[in-house]
Amino acid sequence: MNKDKLIRTFDKQAKTYEKRRRIRSERKWRERLLSSARGNVLEVGVGAGANFHYYPQGAKVTGVDFSEEMLKKAQEAAIEEGIEAQFILSDVESFSFEDNSFDTVISTLSLCGYENPTKVLNSFNKWCKPDGKILLLEHGKSSNTIIGYIQTMLNPLNRRFVGCELNRDMLRILENSNIHIERMEHYMTGMVHLVWAKPNKDTLIH
Repeated sequence: MNKDKLIRTFDKQAKTYEKRRRIRSERKWRERLLSSARGNVLEVGVGAGANFHYYPQGAKVTGVDFSEEMLKKAQEAAIEEGIEAQFILSDVESFSFEDNSFDTVISTLSLCGYENPTKVLNSFNKWCKPDGKILLLEHGKSSNTIIGYIQTMLNPLNRRFVGCELNRDMLRILENSNIHIERMEHYMTGMVHLVWAKPNKDTLIH
């Protein structure tokens, strides 16, 4: 799917994402992960602002998304939740920040949509401060053979109508990136992963 079509796909889903935010979708995972966030936070694929309810007091958020309709919902969410936030309308795969810009870099359920998720993770590695945190809530192919097969069969339709890949090998993607994983938790037959990581500055070339 070309990028313009992908953006339109997510624009159409903005109201659905807002409803999921209001019912606290994935609450137990978001709450568990995002309690570790601190300082200047970069959230990529910010969507409709589903994470804002869970940020610790004092967090200052920079939210990036390529969907203008999603960012409108995220701006509303920031006001409702009392979050200090600024927003950037951009595709994170073609955008860049200065190295060591953020205390925390966060992605929740966004790596499924990028053309090159490993490259995106390596960007997180650069943008996060040496003593910072990289926090991920991602989904991928189940470790259950039957469920994984079904995901692969449904993947073309899901990509077309929802905009993300159902059957990515998320563990392999994480392992192939430069980030240093400190802890992982896996749920729903290995389809959902919570990841606490930090940057590995030894991998950077200066």
